[in-house]
Amino acid sequence: MPQWLAGPFDGAGFALGSGGLVVVLIVMFASYAVAARAAERLSARTVLMCIAAVHALVLLAPPLLSTDVFSYQFYGRMGAVYGTNPYLAGPHALALDPLFPYIGAKWSYTPTLYGPLFTAVSYAFAPLSIAASALAYKAIAACASLGTVALVWNSARLRGINPVKAAALVGLNPLIVVYGVGGGHNDLLMMLALVAGIYLMLAHRERASGALSMTAAAIKLTGGLVLPFAIASGGPHAGDRRRKLLIGAGFGFAVFTTLGLSMFRHRTAAPARHDPEGPERGRLAQHPGFIGTHLGLETLAHITSWLLAVVFLGVFWWLLRRVWRGQLDWIDAAGWAAAVLLVTASSLLPWYVAWLIPLAATGVGSPPVARRDRHHRRDSS
Repeated sequence: MPQWLAGPFDGAGFALGSGGLVVVLIVMFASYAVAARAAERLSARTVLMCIAAVHALVLLAPPLLSTDVFSYQFYGRMGAVYGTNPYLAGPHALALDPLFPYIGAKWSYTPTLYGPLFTAVSYAFAPLSIAASALAYKAIAACASLGTVALVWNSARLRGINPVKAAALVGLNPLIVVYGVGGGHNDLLMMLALVAGIYLMLAHRERASGALSMTAAAIKLTGGLVLPFAIASGGPHAGDRRRKLLIGAGFGFAVFTTLGLSMFRHRTAAPARHDPEGPERGRLAQHPGFIGTHLGLETLAHITSWLLAVVFLGVFWWLLRRVWRGQLDWIDAAGWAAAVLLVTASSLLPWYVAWLIPLAATGVGSPPVARRDRHHRRDSS
């Protein structure tokens, strides 16, 4: 890590090694489990101050455990500096750029996989230096994570869940803080928009909820996971609520489709540089990890990938049907769908847990009908 990129903690750390990192993460998870379990007995101030402190500590640290933050910068530079389309070519097409040595090898031939909104935002940071841009993306991730904690807190209150415990589950999760914030990952920005959509749905502001759900998908496609379950949920005035959700989602879709077409449709691809191993690396990165990258069984990896996709779609449809019939809460169902998506994904990275934890923190764990009956009995008594 060069000194100019290490930030305020340059020279203050020491090399853990792989074994040391595993030990530290185990200790962090044990502490996280204790804190989450005891959150109901802790003051809100204590929990929130600890969440803010660990976020500040990791924000000031160097980029941690991932090179994705440099890929974000490079895709932005491709469009804003070189006038090329980051959806048509990978960073290796512009390998003479000083940022290229920081790109992860397996992503050097991969065009951007992110939504038009995030790609457009990355253009704004293109003029910054490498260090300033990395800090900017980490600051976005930190603010998005803290904003998600605030939204989870308010959503939990609306759901009758202990907000302190919900905030601790999200804000103290080691993978979200160390990998998500430490690596400046855009998954946290996506989750901010997604959880904002959930909160607005709970607050009966369906149009804005639908628009924010599409905003999450325009950052990263996974952000659209929750919207079908929100539409399928029943309850009083379900038809009117679904109509408003669809109006908001349709408006968001129109806005971001227009943004994508206007910014990226007419840009050209940069001249590609030939590397016989590069395209193969790009393909293998998408296979179910061990089969494709370690065993070299490419055909079996393709078959496995398709089978896992079928499994996910089958479970997704089953969960959606249960929500439509009123047998399962819509946020609970979205959480289970996120969990199945993680299990069946062709590649699984630690910070992907950010897709699941906020949904788990606001889940209630019981069918809507059962909850209504319980509240009715409580009111009668």
